Amino acid sequence: EFGADVAIGSAQRFGVPLGFGGPHAAYFSTKDAFKRDMPGRLVGVSVDRFGKPALRLAMQTREQHIRREKATSNICTAQVLLANIASMYAVYHGPKGLTQIAQRIHQLTAILAKGLTALGLKVEQANFFDTITLNTGANTDALHDKARAQRINLRVVDAERVGLSVDETTTQADIEALWSIFADGKALPAFAATESTLPAALLRQSPILSHPVFNRYHSETELMRYLRKLADKDLALDRTMIPLGSCTMKLNAASEMIPVTWAEFGALHPFAPAAQSAGYLELTSDLEAMLCAATGYDAISLQPNAGSQGEYAGLLAIRAYHQSRGEERRDICLIPSSAHGTNPATANMAGMRVVVTACDARGNVDIEDLRAKAIEHREHLAALMITYPSTHGVFEEGIREICGIIHDNGGQVYIDGANMNAMVGLCAPGKFGGDVSHLNLHKTFCIPHGGGGPGVGPIGVKSHLTPFLPGHAAMERKEGAVCAAPFGSASILPITWMYISMMGGAGLKRASQLAILNANYISRRLEEHYPVLYTGSNGLVAHECILDLRPLKDSSGISVDDVAKRLIDFGFHAPTMSFPVAGTLMIEPTESESKEELDRFCDAMIAIREEIRAVENGTLDKDDNPLKNAPHTAAEIVGEWSHPYSREQAVYPVASLIEGKYWPPVGRVDNVFGDRNLVCACPSIESYA
Repeated sequence: EFGADVAIGSAQRFGVPLGFGGPHAAYFSTKDAFKRDMPGRLVGVSVDRFGKPALRLAMQTREQHIRREKATSNICTAQVLLANIASMYAVYHGPKGLTQIAQRIHQLTAILAKGLTALGLKVEQANFFDTITLNTGANTDALHDKARAQRINLRVVDAERVGLSVDETTTQADIEALWSIFADGKALPAFAATESTLPAALLRQSPILSHPVFNRYHSETELMRYLRKLADKDLALDRTMIPLGSCTMKLNAASEMIPVTWAEFGALHPFAPAAQSAGYLELTSDLEAMLCAATGYDAISLQPNAGSQGEYAGLLAIRAYHQSRGEERRDICLIPSSAHGTNPATANMAGMRVVVTACDARGNVDIEDLRAKAIEHREHLAALMITYPSTHGVFEEGIREICGIIHDNGGQVYIDGANMNAMVGLCAPGKFGGDVSHLNLHKTFCIPHGGGGPGVGPIGVKSHLTPFLPGHAAMERKEGAVCAAPFGSASILPITWMYISMMGGAGLKRASQLAILNANYISRRLEEHYPVLYTGSNGLVAHECILDLRPLKDSSGISVDDVAKRLIDFGFHAPTMSFPVAGTLMIEPTESESKEELDRFCDAMIAIREEIRAVENGTLDKDDNPLKNAPHTAAEIVGEWSHPYSREQAVYPVASLIEGKYWPPVGRVDNVFGDRNLVCACPSIESYA
């Protein structure tokens, strides 16, 4: 209504604690014309093969895993869990409830402003909603002292001004206490500001949240059942193994999660005085020391909110290091072709030029190609970004030599810690040549993925890069912040602290060994049915393996998409599909899965191979078969059945499914339709909610 092209903001106020800085969801909205330039994942509306509306991730060709250095989006881990919390806050309160909350907040702020004005203080804002700034002159320090004596923090704007903010938790007693600080203990006079002080030009004219979903669930009972209905549509870790390669979908133990619910961690402001956050600072100090011990680095920054943000902070540290040595010219970043697309996208964001190096037939970096390109660009070489173990699922046996080549040519080595779950307790990137790495605490160190966030992507560095770690206005080093809060998503750091403390060094090493063992068990059980694309010289994989399904396309017409969707009928989330090699499945079981669950997955994959073999020999129709039609919904099974295979083969391909069957809420989704119609205005949200 104001004519803006882009609007951004935080959704923290929608039911999410401050948490010493995070995590919180933000929003980014823009006009339709700019949608292909938006960062972050977009959920669009498509249809399934029955014409039923279905939600899917849309327009992924903007993103780093496809477009690499040309991507317009490099947000991998976002804040999905927090966005869901904020959305349910809106669902519960609805438009009327949210309006009442906002009116009360503004009314309390107006009462406070009127009272302070009566004391002769000047409120700087002509128009305000919940925040005011006062010119307090020479009394500023004394006012802060009075406030702290009453356990109240005023915002320090500067030496002569203070800031005050009101929210829905503010009470009348809080307003009276605030006023008394400025009025030398006198009581607030009996007056009220009952009308909005905002001019009509600033007020929204159009209705908000008019959709039925925001006007229906206003009791705890109804909201609980609505959430359960949504959860039943999910195929999550509480139901089955999620073998997503390069994602490390492991157990998030209940004991690790308990501190997240404590007010002591949730209620603290990120800019609270240090004396009031001693417990948090002890936790962050402990955690930094733990992560240094695990990685072999000399210093850690906990500020980055995601792995991609950690990459960005790490490359900024490398650039700042080169600049401090008068080598601003160093802007070439070497990246193997096997790398996750985030690496080249981040390098581009950091102002570097990407040069891709080749990999050999076993999935390893081609060392001679790397050497040649490092020498060719030695005057401008800034860094190498390399993942260890590699994204191909193998340990790079020449990793020390690779790091040495880069150092010999004046560059720094960024070791991507996305696969740290295969290293903890066994080897450390800071010990075999790394200068900087990021970690994914939402992978290796047990913070839940949350369906796409929150995450934490701290970076570890060797001592020469320590001065260039992210700073913050609230910290000793002021420059280089990559996040609005000094410690990023601080309120979920206790999860990792708990995990490391309970596991200990021996437990962490055991976890890495089991993760590698489980991946090799799957590799060996399935290699007779699907070729394992890459192995080390000893025939083993690291913590994940890549199955090559490309030959099946030629022999049967069955694609990797078909296999991934058929796995849903077996009650499994699909592995990572067509990454890092098109037409493949990358499987990472983690240490959390039992042998029974690994066998259940392998049995499903073997059964699917038998179905493909039936297509190959003509027993199953090439176009109308369980794979091409997967996944099968309950509605389809009870409806008219015209397929040449049985209902039982469709939904109960193995007997174990009879005990506990996951029913997909929609059939196969039309991806092309979804990309052409990002937001479909036709169906009601009720048809797919």
